[in-house]
Amino acid sequence: MSSAPDLHATNRLIRKLESIASLSEAERQAIESLPVRIQKLNVRQDIVRDGDKPSHCCLIIDGWACRYKLLSQGKRQILSFHVPGDILDLQSLHVPTMDHSVGTLTKATVAFIPHESLRELTAHHSGIAAIFWRDTLIDAGIFREWLVSMGRRSAFEHVAHLFCELYLKLQAVGLAGNYRCPLPVTQADLADALGLTPVHINRVLQEMRGKTLITLRSSTLVIEAWNELLRVSEFDPTYLHLEKRATG
Repeated sequence: MSSAPDLHATNRLIRKLESIASLSEAERQAIESLPVRIQKLNVRQDIVRDGDKPSHCCLIIDGWACRYKLLSQGKRQILSFHVPGDILDLQSLHVPTMDHSVGTLTKATVAFIPHESLRELTAHHSGIAAIFWRDTLIDAGIFREWLVSMGRRSAFEHVAHLFCELYLKLQAVGLAGNYRCPLPVTQADLADALGLTPVHINRVLQEMRGKTLITLRSSTLVIEAWNELLRVSEFDPTYLHLEKRATG
């Protein structure tokens, strides 16, 4: 399948980038002109595997995906969750061999953007190159927070912190509001991301419901007590460096 511009796909990317920085009209038009190859993927389908040498980057248009490592015994560690507008493997522009895998968590629509086109884009638009660099630095900040949660936060605090993070990321790209956001992941996915067992995750979710902090139904997270969730997780959104963040 040949590559061609697709406004729905590139608008997802523009909205994500404008949540962390400002784009000029010329920069938006340059992104809209990117050639993309659209593909629909099934649940738990690999996009790129550990050891691959991809020639394109993957942009999520719809659905959720994750970065992960798989151990020889089949144990999976999810390294990050990704939502529409995210480019999951931007580092492959400069680090040719993947050191982790990327796969879908739900049915998803993705856009593959050739490395050659992205290199040309950043060569001609230094502002876009700087925003991509900013995006990778924010990714590093998220990794640091996840590491702190793994090592020092209780399971309850860890889950609460993740929910705050996901809500604000989704809100920033127009996919959440009124303290309600999609959460189309399983308890096993949460366990693999947080280094806990599904049983432990279930206990924490039950406790959160019992304290009237959250409601989970139909793959939707409703945060019933936002300020309390912030307090118990000691959540500080500075590491997300969002340009646009509403209060609800």
